[in-house]
Amino acid sequence: MVVTFANNLTMARLPPFFALRALEAAARHRSYSRAAQELAVTHGAVSQQIRRLEAELGARLFERRGNGMIPTPDAQKLAAEVARGIGVLSNAVDDFHAAAFRAPLVISLESQFANRWLPPRLQRMLAHPAGANLEIRVEERRADFVTDGVDMAVRYGAGGWPDVECVHLVSESLIPVCSPEFLARHQLKTPQDLLNVPLLHHGHRPWSLWFNTFGLEAPRQQGMLFEDSAMLLEAAAQGIGAALARSGLIEQDLRTGRLVRPFAAGVASELGFWVVWRADSRKVRRIEALRDWLMAEAATAGRTESA
Repeated sequence: MVVTFANNLTMARLPPFFALRALEAAARHRSYSRAAQELAVTHGAVSQQIRRLEAELGARLFERRGNGMIPTPDAQKLAAEVARGIGVLSNAVDDFHAAAFRAPLVISLESQFANRWLPPRLQRMLAHPAGANLEIRVEERRADFVTDGVDMAVRYGAGGWPDVECVHLVSESLIPVCSPEFLARHQLKTPQDLLNVPLLHHGHRPWSLWFNTFGLEAPRQQGMLFEDSAMLLEAAAQGIGAALARSGLIEQDLRTGRLVRPFAAGVASELGFWVVWRADSRKVRRIEALRDWLMAEAATAGRTESA
């Protein structure tokens, strides 16, 4: 005959963590008041947690002596073990945060931003602490922060994307540009002058957006049509025609004189570049540092353009 015995021993249920923290702090300070200050709670809250702990453990934990609260020998031993456990947990949390700093910060960039806006600033970014240990991905599709391993992104659009935080980085306007040689050859002085010169067209930015602002009827589309902004600007730089460009993409071309603006007037666009990230990212401190650096660079560029 086989006899079996049921094991009725079970692991004791742990008291609430905050009650254990109250015990440890009160035993270390020998004062409920100083423990309360450390834990940012009231004296009554600490006293209540100690009474709750005494009820669960079935033993008195402190004795009052004058103005002090003296832990019993058993309470002192328990407090020491709680302190050791808190130390283990603190080290584990520190290691978790340290891992977030050791891993690359993955940033997804729209290609035009990566190829036009960022290059003049790339050396400064990499020299700044916020630019350390980056993995930069250039992609046209909208990266998924959950499945693609991306920590932050610079997106082009009107903002308002769901489930993410976003801040406006660069406003854009649509402005005519051409090569210096093209400007000299055609003597462009007024918006009407553009009605009589070769125009370069982009599939998503018709010239009518600009001409209508000045009460002019845009000419029928003739000449070269581009879907890629970089090719459009290259054709303009080669003197083939005037192009309607996004202001955020031509800063370097204007600075070097490769392209010029025949007129100061531009048409405001509702679209622009935005910094986007998830608020619950474990790398949020690094994200915010890089976001702040990008915004400072954009603000500097804005002041330079308006000067």
